[in-house]
Amino acid sequence: MDYILLPGGFRINKKGTNRTTDKKLSAVDWMCDLPETHDDCPFVEVQFKNTRKGYYLNSNQLKLEKGDMVAVEATPGHDIGEVTLTGRLVEVQMQKNGINTKKTEIRRVYRKARPIDIEKYEEAKAKEHDTMIRTRRIAADLNLNMKIGDVEYQGDGNKAIFYYIADERVDFRQLIKVLAEEFGIRIEMRQIGARQEAGRIGGIGPCGRELCCSTWMGNFVSVATNAARYQDLSTNPQKLAGQCAKLKCCINYELDSYMDVQKDFPSKDIPLEALTGTYYHFKTDVFKRQMTYSSAPGIAANLVVLSVDRVKEILALNRKGEKVGSLEEKREEKSNVVNVDFQNVVGQDSVTRFDPAKKKKHKSRNKKHGPANRPQSANS
Repeated sequence: MDYILLPGGFRINKKGTNRTTDKKLSAVDWMCDLPETHDDCPFVEVQFKNTRKGYYLNSNQLKLEKGDMVAVEATPGHDIGEVTLTGRLVEVQMQKNGINTKKTEIRRVYRKARPIDIEKYEEAKAKEHDTMIRTRRIAADLNLNMKIGDVEYQGDGNKAIFYYIADERVDFRQLIKVLAEEFGIRIEMRQIGARQEAGRIGGIGPCGRELCCSTWMGNFVSVATNAARYQDLSTNPQKLAGQCAKLKCCINYELDSYMDVQKDFPSKDIPLEALTGTYYHFKTDVFKRQMTYSSAPGIAANLVVLSVDRVKEILALNRKGEKVGSLEEKREEKSNVVNVDFQNVVGQDSVTRFDPAKKKKHKSRNKKHGPANRPQSANS
């Protein structure tokens, strides 16, 4: 074994190089301490810039580990990526992503990246930002209603992927011709959504942490406004929207817990009928199982906090045509008053109890050894 296994799945080889990756979308390789599982699967997972990754056939049976830079087959030429997963878990990830090896052509891993491959790779990556800025100007000159969000060069520099956002269908055939003449490479246009753009660009969310879509999220689930209503969140779009101008993905995180708790809650749309008037639902404290009702719909007026069981009881009476006199539950008054037997100990101790005790003189000693009983000296 040419590496040291640390807690949490971290692997460090004997030269001290960290074999883990700090990129997102990396599955937790919980089988990394079982070397026999790495030879069971001929495929490896290779990740490129940010969210793009693919699965490749290790036809040359190279000894690949997590974190190795490899040259893989591309169209045209080759691409440079980082190995993020090996062994049996690769097959699990391929099944999860719906990749069928019998119907899909799996490209090959050529070799481990050489120093000259890494040098070309770094040169290509250094041109991405300037290419993106230049492409935005060209698209504006062509009056195209699209936004170039990111540019990703292939490892050998022969091809580039241009990620763009557009609300409507865009005819970018003229743009491709101009870009091919401008940069002398093969052009591929790929449309992404607002969430994918935020994940590629990154940023800091209102919670003070990095955006979830740029750190660990890979699958973007649609977020509905009903998710905010289930959790009694404010329906203010400015508070619910993230930096991508879409509803925040974190709204879905605790939704299942709220829905499970509220399965036995009564409907919020049914008002409560009492002799003092009609009360409408105002808000709900889900985990305290309390519902607050107001005497006026939509505003806080004469608020009454009731338990879920009490609301069910009132609704049952209302269905029978009865109105309750008071919404609040009747509290039973305890007639037996328990007298607490206690003693007032305040003032029993003196404030001088912490002073050092003074020594008392013994009067009996003075009487015993008076002047008459003193021994006479030799000179008397």
